[in-house]
Amino acid sequence: MNADDFRRIALSLEGAEESSHMGSPDFRVGGRIFATLASQSQGYGNLMLTPEQQAAFVEEAPELFLPVHGGWGRGGATHIRLGVANEDVVAGALRAAWQIRVAKNKATKRRPAPKKKSY
Repeated sequence: MNADDFRRIALSLEGAEESSHMGSPDFRVGGRIFATLASQSQGYGNLMLTPEQQAAFVEEAPELFLPVHGGWGRGGATHIRLGVANEDVVAGALRAAWQIRVAKNKATKRRPAPKKKSY
């Protein structure tokens, strides 16, 4: 797998769009990032997982997944080693990140303000 494969799979997810964050390609749904290629020069794709999901991915396949260094990693940002991963693993990992973002988007949608009563 490589960055082009990661991009193709990310963009195959419903509502996914490619954008840019700090000069690096990112993938968004509902305008919010679920994955990036910010570390593609090091051979990584990046996934925005929950810390719990990150721990499970790293425990299950430490040769494929590792936390992003620093605070982003503590928050769930996770590298996937593209040169080692196969298409099924990348697709599953991207789908997990996409599902998290879709759920967060739904949870944070603002409700319409109540109509003001006129007296």
